[in-house]
Amino acid sequence: MRTFEFEHVRSFCLSKPHVTESFPFDDHTMVWKVADKVFAIANIYDFKGVSLKCNPERALELRETYAGIRPGFHLNKKHWNSVDSLSDVTWKVAEELIAHSYDCVVKGMTKKSRMEFGL
Repeated sequence: MRTFEFEHVRSFCLSKPHVTESFPFDDHTMVWKVADKVFAIANIYDFKGVSLKCNPERALELRETYAGIRPGFHLNKKHWNSVDSLSDVTWKVAEELIAHSYDCVVKGMTKKSRMEFGL
């Protein structure tokens, strides 16, 4: 049984300030960006979860805690996790991880960029 759906992820990502969505790689990989920086990625046709940026220490802790959180698929394994929607990861946890990913990207921006986007 799926614990969260693509539309949950999409709606929550788009609820964050200055978020855009696009298909920069192909016609099935949706990418959400804040101020042109990627924070979430998901396959829209074969949705099985979402890849999210994560603090490296927290990424390791999450992988030890949840069977449904693995190193990011085709991404930097230190900074990205793939969160399986058909696993022990609830929507509440996934929502927290999306927010964390967004915050990680915003915190990584220069002060000037944050000010330009009102972040």
